[in-house]
Amino acid sequence: MDIASVSMALSQNNLQQQAGISVMKMSMGATAQQGNTIAEMASDTPKVTESSVRPYLGAIVDIQA
Repeated sequence: MDIASVSMALSQNNLQQQAGISVMKMSMGATAQQGNTIAEMASDTPKVTESSVRPYLGAIVDIQA
């Protein structure tokens, strides 16, 4: 092999590695965002569960002057 072909092979390998790392970073960012969304939804679950168990709460308001 001559120096030019070795140089081209190394350059292509480096480019493939950088592209793979870039895709992995984007995937990690998306996964973190999904995790945060799931955590937010899980924190809202008790409120939803309580309203489904006691649907009569807040339906009637008695006001006396």
